[in-house]
Parts: sequence; C-alpha cells; structure tokens
Amino acid sequence: MKKFLGLLQEYSIPLIVGIVAALIWANLSPETYEHFIHFPIYRDITIHFLVEDVFMVFFFATAMVEIVESIQPGGSLNPVKRAINPLIATMGGVLGPVFVYLLLNSLIGSQEYTNGWGIPTATDIAIAWLAAKLVFGDGHPAINYLLLLAIVDDALGLIIIAIFYPTSTVMPIYLLFCLAGMVVAFLLRRFGVKSYWWYILLGGIPCWYGLHSANVHAALALVFIIPFLPVAPEDVTDIDDTDDERALEKFNRQWKPVVDFGMFFFGLCNAGVVFSAIGIPTVLVSVALIVGKCFGVFFFGYIALKIGFALPKGMRKRDLVVAGLVAGVGLTVALFVCNSAFSDPVLQGSAKMGALFSIASIPIAMVVARLLGVQKYREGQLNKPYEPQVK
Repeated sequence: MKKFLGLLQEYSIPLIVGIVAALIWANLSPETYEHFIHFPIYRDITIHFLVEDVFMVFFFATAMVEIVESIQPGGSLNPVKRAINPLIATMGGVLGPVFVYLLLNSLIGSQEYTNGWGIPTATDIAIAWLAAKLVFGDGHPAINYLLLLAIVDDALGLIIIAIFYPTSTVMPIYLLFCLAGMVVAFLLRRFGVKSYWWYILLGGIPCWYGLHSANVHAALALVFIIPFLPVAPEDVTDIDDTDDERALEKFNRQWKPVVDFGMFFFGLCNAGVVFSAIGIPTVLVSVALIVGKCFGVFFFGYIALKIGFALPKGMRKRDLVVAGLVAGVGLTVALFVCNSAFSDPVLQGSAKMGALFSIASIPIAMVVARLLGVQKYREGQLNKPYEPQVK
C-alpha cells in the first residue's frame, strides 16, 4: 500500500484524476458542476475558495521549500547567483507569449481579439511541476529552475491581471501585513524557534490576510515565510532519522503528502472547461503559450547564460528548451484571465479552449526531450554541469 501511494504521489495521479473528472462533469452537467464548486458552505466561503485561497497556500509553500533547499550549499541554485538565470528567463516567459499572441493576431486575427494578450502570460505551476517530474525525473535541477521561474511568472501574471484586467481594486496598503509577517518570521528564527507552526500562525496568517485584503492571490502567503524556516545543518545527510530535522524539512515531510493528494480538489475545481467552438482565439492562446513560452524562456535564459549567469548545476542548454515547453502549460491562470479579457461568451469559450489545448505542451516536451537526448534524472547519475566559458 505504501508503494502504491508513493506511485500516486510521484506521478500526480490525484491531480490528473481531478482534471479528468472536472472536464467530464462540466460537460455533462455544467449547472451542477458550477453549483458544487461555488456552493456557499458558510456565508461567502465556498469549496472553490477553500481550495484556491486556503489549500493552495500549502501547495505554493511546498514548491517554495524545493527552491529554498536548492539554494542551500550543494543545491542546484547555489551559489545564489545561479538563481539569476531563471529570473531573467521569467521575463522571456512573459514577453515571449505576448509577442507571439500579438504577432499572430496581426496576421490572422482582428482588433477584437487584442485584449486577450494577457491570457498566455502565466504558467500553471501545479501542472507544470507534474510535467517537469515526468519529463526530467524527480530531482533534476531543471525542476527547481522551472519552479522558481513559474512562481515569479505567476506573480507577474497576477500583477498583469491587477493592472490590465482589474475585477476589483487592488489595495496595496494591506501588503504591509505581509511585511509584518516577514518581520515576525525573521524574529522567530532569530530567537531560535524550531516549530514551523509558530511561523505559519504568527507570520503566515498576517501575510494571508494582507494579500486577501489587498485583492491579490492569498495562496502566495507562505511563499514569504518559508525562506525563514530553519534548515538542517550541512553535515546531516539523513535528517529523517536524527534529532537535527529542522522546521523546513519537517514542514515538507508532513505537508507534502497532504498537498499531493489534495491536488485532486485543485484539478476538480479549476479544470471544468465546457467544450465550445474552436476559433481564432483558440489558436492565438494555445500557440502563444506553447511556442511563445518556449521561445521566450530559452532566448532570455540563453542571453543570461552568455552574460555570465550560469544555469543550475547539472542543467544544460537542451534542458532549457524543454523547460520552456513545460512552462507553456497555462491552464488555470489562463482560464481566469479569459473571463476578464473577453466579455463575449463566444470569445471566452474559444479562448478557454486554447488554454485547455496548452496541455499539449507536455507530450511535445516529452518528444523534444527524447529528440534532444535529455535523460531523466537518476540518483547519482546527474548530467555533468554545463559551465559557460565566461571570465
């Protein structure tokens, strides 16, 4: 049973089942599907709210744990200078899709589709993480590269939504609560507090309240707190069987299974796309995500490499191409922007089909990885690191 559950986690089966269930349910009975995810449990609290604004807090937190671990001594993003490359590539991951969308629209579209340029800008972190594990193998440095890129990419996507597709007024003053939460987390670490619960309660809750009140995605709350959690000493190799397990490792060990199996509800609440007519917006969104992300991430990552910001240890340029393709999955965030970008239900439906079709970037990434000779990570068999000849 333990091995079976491990396989479910490794291949993100709960997430896949949730996505498939949502697609079937939404197309067989869209009314009952919408009623389920938006059913008021208590006042304005719905199932969708609990998944998006509460459960996903811990998903983003576990993703942040991997990034924090990767910048520790011996990690793929250590020294921190190696994290500059994915940050620069993130700009390409935003600008590339916008460029491709507007270029295609000028060739085959029309003025009424222009406002959809923001739809392909963000990456679906949950599905991209799954895809990266399938393509590269769990433990490959390209996964940490992609995670950092996707989190920052998502943050930029939220900024774009807030500025260009406002559904409610952003209130930046409330972001001071995030600053307060970070100060508390810093003090907790300074005074040697070991339990991660104090960091979540005293630091995470103010961050969540600040983001939620500012009308920004509250699921990012613990992203600001996780870097402050104490980590295990460098010389400890098996933290699970020692007294040296620190808050960061303990948090990840206890919450990772909850997140992995809880992703079923994420897929169920976010992937319910009603199949509609395929039109020009479908082509614009899907091509912008798949081609634009790949081109933008690789081009900006390559430029960063040339000016002296190396790729993570063990990652090569061919991996960068595949990582760009994996980043082309824009399902959930893209669906959200579709509702704000187009008021016409027909255009919305067509654009949402493009967001759905962006999942095709996963099998494309698998094929390209095979053609380029990208091998899955196996423990102790990491690719030799690519080091640019920069003085």
